Amino acid sequence: MTVHPPVVGHCDELLEALGAFRASAHVTQRWGDRLAAVLSGGGRLLAAGNGGSAAQAQHLTAELVGRYRDDRPPFSAIALHADTSSTTAIANDYGVDEVFARQVRAHGREGDVLMLLSTSGASANLLSAADSARAAGVRVWALTGCAPNPLMAGSDESLCVEAPSTATVQEIHLVAVHMICAAFDAALERGARGAQGAGRGAGSARGAGRGAGSARGAGRAAQRKRR
Repeated sequence: MTVHPPVVGHCDELLEALGAFRASAHVTQRWGDRLAAVLSGGGRLLAAGNGGSAAQAQHLTAELVGRYRDDRPPFSAIALHADTSSTTAIANDYGVDEVFARQVRAHGREGDVLMLLSTSGASANLLSAADSARAAGVRVWALTGCAPNPLMAGSDESLCVEAPSTATVQEIHLVAVHMICAAFDAALERGARGAQGAGRGAGSARGAGRGAGSARGAGRAAQRKRR
C-alpha cells in the first residue's frame, strides 16, 4: 500500500482506497435491496459505532427515518449510541461492553438487521452486540477497516475497507452508507412499480371477466329468441 505525504496526500490516499472499494459495490447493492425488503415488511435497522463511526451509523439511520434524495415514507432505524440515558445507565450498571448488546436484546426482533461500524473491527462493545444479535435472530452486517478482524469474523456479512488511516476508512464508510441508501431507494421504487403493474393487471382481468359475463348473457338471450 502506498505511503502518501500529509495534507494533500490525504486526497491521494482517499482516491486509492475509493478505487479499490468500487469493486465492493455489489455488496452495498445487496444490502440496500435486503434492507428495503426488511424495513418495508415492518422490520427495523439497528446501528451502532464508537466515535466517528457512531456519527456514520447515525447518518445512516437519519437517511432512512428522513430521506436520502427523493421523498418517501419513513422507515424504522435506530442509532443505539444516540440514546445517551440508556447507554450511560447500561455502562454504569453493567459495564461498557454491554452498552449496545443490551439495547439489541431490547429492540431487536428476528429478521431485523444490525449494522455495526468500526475502523478497527475490534471494539468489545460491538462484538458483544453482534453476539446478542445473532442469538436473537437479527442479521449482523459490519463495516470495518482492514481485514481480517474480529468483527468481520463475528458478523453474518462484512465490508472491509483497505486503507492505512482511520480517517480514510471513515470517509469510505460514508460512501458505503450513501451507496446503501441509493440501493435502498431504488429497490423501493422497483417494488412500487411492480405493485402498480400488478394492480393494473388485476383490473384488466376483472374487466375481461365482466366482458366474458356480458358475452354469456348475450348468448343466452339469442338462444331464448330462437326458441
